[in-house]
Amino acid sequence: MTRLLLHTAVATALAAGTLGLTQPARTSSSDGVHTVRVPDGDPHERSLAPRTTEPFSMIGVTWDDPDAVLNGTAHVRTRSRESGEWSAWRALDTDVRTPETGPDRHRAGVRGGTQPLWTGPSDGVQVRVSGGRLPGGLRVELVDPDGGSDAVQTTSVDPDGLEPDVVEPDVVEPAAGAPHAERPAVTSRSAWGADESLVKDPPTYTTGTKAMFVHHTAGTNDYTCAQSASIVRGVFLYHVQSNGWNDIGYHFLVDKCGTVFEGRAGGMDKPVLGAHTYGFNTATSSVSVLGDYSKTTANTAVRESVAKVAAWKLGLYGIDPTGTVVLTAGADNGKYKAGQKATLHRISGHRDGYPTECPGRHLYGDLPGIRTLAGKAARPDEMTATPDEMAATPDEMAAGSDEVVAGPDEMAADPAGSAAEDPTVAFPR
Repeated sequence: MTRLLLHTAVATALAAGTLGLTQPARTSSSDGVHTVRVPDGDPHERSLAPRTTEPFSMIGVTWDDPDAVLNGTAHVRTRSRESGEWSAWRALDTDVRTPETGPDRHRAGVRGGTQPLWTGPSDGVQVRVSGGRLPGGLRVELVDPDGGSDAVQTTSVDPDGLEPDVVEPDVVEPAAGAPHAERPAVTSRSAWGADESLVKDPPTYTTGTKAMFVHHTAGTNDYTCAQSASIVRGVFLYHVQSNGWNDIGYHFLVDKCGTVFEGRAGGMDKPVLGAHTYGFNTATSSVSVLGDYSKTTANTAVRESVAKVAAWKLGLYGIDPTGTVVLTAGADNGKYKAGQKATLHRISGHRDGYPTECPGRHLYGDLPGIRTLAGKAARPDEMTATPDEMAATPDEMAAGSDEVVAGPDEMAADPAGSAAEDPTVAFPR
């Protein structure tokens, strides 16, 4: 009799899960992010049965230890809030690392996590995580960028500038005749609806910007450009509320219509320390394209916007965007050892500095052409090289590179104990 009752209880629980009636063991919510704990159990297999949830439009998975890597896969499927239909299983991008230094690493509550995935309006979820010994404290992050607020109207406007209590670093004017592109139209943080009350600490500045890393947010290209501001807000909320960072990690974001969004606060024309390329965050900037460019090609609007942003940002320091630079890794990141020198294009892909597929094979393949477009933007009256001419070999890159004195997250002490001077300066309120 006892065995029969047990079997009946198990069958009832499974049926409830299938119907989306399962309730999580523990949930919490905070400023647009609702979290659901994934039950502990098998160290190699964890799952969350299908269930009804609070409304969300973006999803990710995080874990307690920010230094732990999820050596496995995380798949999710979600239920549309509009149609009630369940999606196919989709993989989350696990090629993410917590910044190697700075406030985004040392803040209380920093967590490891996957990339977030845009799902569109949803109200149900199911999750499967598998692989090697999985990190502890797995939880599902359900981000609702539009919850509890009026619709945000976005317009391409000039940046609002820094808050009065933030001390700006000096910016060295480039020499006469140096590359210097016009600033592109940008949708400011206030225009896309950043909740500045969530950013607790002032920005940290480095000594300059030596290179631009190009990313994609991965996930899906199934969004409308009218939803782009919501996606940017979602990434912001995920980075701050789910990862525990101080602000969104990217400096700029670009949607598939070519609209440019201001990312991390502190001044678009300032050398703000970001959280985008593990091992190479100091003295670099970043632009991330909304969508997955592993299978989809980037259109002309995307390529031109990425080129304009890179040409303008590097041009603030008189840097030719078609050139190269030597950076020094600040951490063992699986591609470079701490202290190892890397010769990189001034406009590089995320995968050039870190072992990842980002920014997808198609967008990565567009980088030579993007460098050419950036070169034209920086020197509109001069002839620039063709994409084939810009695909320099490592030897050619090294021969023409401009070595950079590394920052603290680029130069870890070598085996002999030598260390570089620390040029990173945090400006207090």
